[in-house]
Amino acid sequence: MELRSILRALARSWPAVVACVLLGAAAGWAATAMTTPVFQAQVQLFVSARSTGGGESGNDTAQLQQGSSFSLARVQSYAAIVTSRQVTAPVVNTLHLDATPEELAGRITAEAPLGTVLIDITVSDTDARRAAETADAVAVRFGDVVERLETPDGSDKSAVKLGVTQTAAVPTAPVSPRPGLNLAAGLLVGLLLGTGLALLREILDTTFKSANALAEFTGLPLLGSIPYEKPDDGRPLTSGTVGHSARAEAFRHLRTNLQFAQIDDRPRVVVVTSSLPGEGKTSTAAGLALSLAETGTSVCLVDADLRRPCVARSFGLVQDAGLTSVLIGQARTDEVMQQAAGRLAVLTSGPMPPNPTELLASERMGEILRELADRYELVIVDSAPLLPVADTVGLAPLAQGTILVVRAGKTPRDRVVAAAEALRTVGGRTLGTVYSMAPLTKRAGYGYGYGDPSAGQQLAAPPRPRAGAVKEEAR
Repeated sequence: MELRSILRALARSWPAVVACVLLGAAAGWAATAMTTPVFQAQVQLFVSARSTGGGESGNDTAQLQQGSSFSLARVQSYAAIVTSRQVTAPVVNTLHLDATPEELAGRITAEAPLGTVLIDITVSDTDARRAAETADAVAVRFGDVVERLETPDGSDKSAVKLGVTQTAAVPTAPVSPRPGLNLAAGLLVGLLLGTGLALLREILDTTFKSANALAEFTGLPLLGSIPYEKPDDGRPLTSGTVGHSARAEAFRHLRTNLQFAQIDDRPRVVVVTSSLPGEGKTSTAAGLALSLAETGTSVCLVDADLRRPCVARSFGLVQDAGLTSVLIGQARTDEVMQQAAGRLAVLTSGPMPPNPTELLASERMGEILRELADRYELVIVDSAPLLPVADTVGLAPLAQGTILVVRAGKTPRDRVVAAAEALRTVGGRTLGTVYSMAPLTKRAGYGYGYGDPSAGQQLAAPPRPRAGAVKEEAR
């Protein structure tokens, strides 16, 4: 994974990364607070060979050299005796320690630096004064044990002598816990954990993070990228939401791209659908219709999502009569057609039927779409999602083109592939994709200072539907 991809993954998952870092810091603080302080006291011993004395100066020098070599050879072995039971058991009894000889041995370390005849003995304890007393007692007992071991049989004098060069001082500060180190370790572990989770999420996430990624993956034309905008206070779209917001400009780009798509065989009936619910297909269809009507194009928006219709509510229109009323012969299209946003024609869904799939795939539905295409320059059909139900699979072949809406960072790639394959299987003509609910960046405004969408201009009234109009524009 490239560094840029890693940084993007961290930026997208920064709340989780920050949470992990904070948890790591909390764990470091907790470890410090829950750890009993440990103090260390140290004594130092000097090992020397006893001189026999009484010789000439030359002999004394030779004896000193031999004694030094003897001490260097023995000192490493002496260090290993410090933790033996011969040393620890008497110390436990003398100081009345609440520990076994083996437990005391676990708190003692002895080190003989190479090239020296020094032995450093360190004792750890939870009580500072007790640590110093124990270290001094260990040093004394250790010296006795070594001198006894080095006393030849039949002699009362040891060959070596151990002297204390530095007695144990009462430590003033514990050696553990170390708050700074624990905090740093917690922060590092938290950062690594957060980074790992962010990268794992990035690897497992099969959604599209950019419009370009969608276009490259599907191989379909990218008609537009619609930024996400928080829902308003319930006002219908007729209150003037086109204006000059970044979202409105995105719909104008979508409108332009759609007008240039398939210029030799321009579609008159376009179905807007998605793979799954909640991807923004209805808002895309409504925004596209409003943008087209803004230019004076006669547009009819049809709500063909007969299971969860939303167009009527979006425009503040009546849903009691609409498409299903025309399909079952209870009304004609001109009787249930409603006007919105400067006489934008809207055919709502009407009463919800028990058999939407059969109605939308019927010959009567094809007749209605052809009738609307003759009366309007463009018919935008909002349909049900492709994968949960079969409604759009039967409707798509009746239209002249389909727009597939994909939600940014939500729609899995396999669902998009399945939706595109479903359209291809039934012979549907996919005009392209729309990347909806994209994150709104600073560049979305193009630096022109777009204002509040709610302060947009009212749409110019489009021309009235032309009865019996022919498809001049398609030619």
